[in-house]
Amino acid sequence: MHIGILQCGHCPPELQPHVGDYPGMFEKLLDGHGFTFASWAVCDMEFPNSIDAADGWLITGSRHGVYEDHPWIEPLEQIIRAIYLAPKPLVGVCFGHQIVAQALGGKVEKSDKGWGVGRQEYLWGNEVVALNAWHQDQVITPPKEAATVSSNKFCEHAALLYGDRILTVQAHPEFGREMMQGLINVRGAAVPEARLAYAQQMLDKPIDNARLGNDMADFFKASRDWQGAAE
Repeated sequence: MHIGILQCGHCPPELQPHVGDYPGMFEKLLDGHGFTFASWAVCDMEFPNSIDAADGWLITGSRHGVYEDHPWIEPLEQIIRAIYLAPKPLVGVCFGHQIVAQALGGKVEKSDKGWGVGRQEYLWGNEVVALNAWHQDQVITPPKEAATVSSNKFCEHAALLYGDRILTVQAHPEFGREMMQGLINVRGAAVPEARLAYAQQMLDKPIDNARLGNDMADFFKASRDWQGAAE
């Protein structure tokens, strides 16, 4: 199965020699499931010619807000709506989680709860899942097609499921310890000191990245009547 990655931002250049850029992080997260990958830096106005360029799609995080006035936001939303209607399986992470919600009629804002950074625990079904987060924007009102499948007190809509078509998550299953330490070092000035200290303290606590990677892979490969030969 061929996965197209729509890259909505770049890893800070100071960190790229150590952790690479966002598409590579997702390729590593989804390694071992038989996928092939191609990526388009939509944040640099690089778009696929067709949604048929991939069997399934993944939208990355970004330092930008989905409500900001960038020339690539509206074309990306058009692609999201086309993928949803096609339909093809789509996964969104952080900014990807938010832009999918906005494109399909939901509302995204800077949360009055401020920054969520570092290891966070989420109720996911009957389980508690721990993932790294780095955000202050949140989905405030999900689209009517979306069901909230994960939450905590800080982030009410931490993961959304749009039937068998789209799965999105606010946290970063692609971020490991090195990436989080790097963000603390190079982007921590924007975060309140207490929350940054919490993120630093949590760096060596266990997280469930592999679990989420498997869930995302299973979502891509799930048998669907409409998927046909794409699987």
